[in-house]
Amino acid sequence: MQMLVDLAKSRGVEAARERMFTGEKINFTEDRAVLHVALRNRSNTPILVDGKDVMPEVNRVLEKMKSFCQRVRSGEWKGYSGKAITDVINIGIGGSDLGPLMVTEALKPYSAEGPRVWFVSNIDGTHIAKTLATLNPESSLFIIASKTFTTQETITNAETAKEWFLLSAK
Repeated sequence: MQMLVDLAKSRGVEAARERMFTGEKINFTEDRAVLHVALRNRSNTPILVDGKDVMPEVNRVLEKMKSFCQRVRSGEWKGYSGKAITDVINIGIGGSDLGPLMVTEALKPYSAEGPRVWFVSNIDGTHIAKTLATLNPESSLFIIASKTFTTQETITNAETAKEWFLLSAK
């Protein structure tokens, strides 16, 4: 174990972690901060990006998400025909699929009743076709998860879902 700790120190892992937690732009490919740490910042310690504390905006968005989720789960949020949402379909790939999928699976034992949750990530049309075959457009909510909305797999599946919805909706 000590060898692993020594390796981490020699490679600058602690310094890199500190840069991430302080909001430095460590995502070099997109030239931006890696702000998922702000989502877990329950202490509300300021996280500065370009000199601005992002925590007030993060907290506002988290509260908005919580409210929306509560409305969907309770049946208050309705589909286009007034029916409660029975199915939530996440369309994404990579971290836009695996992260939400892992959280859903991990929290399943603690979840009260709510809509069924589906994950579509494969560009093979069979995956989305099988999923759509079980759904009712009147009670389905689609989440298109993407950082850039240019990922071919996500866009293809989103377009398939849109076409299905428009053809199926009454």
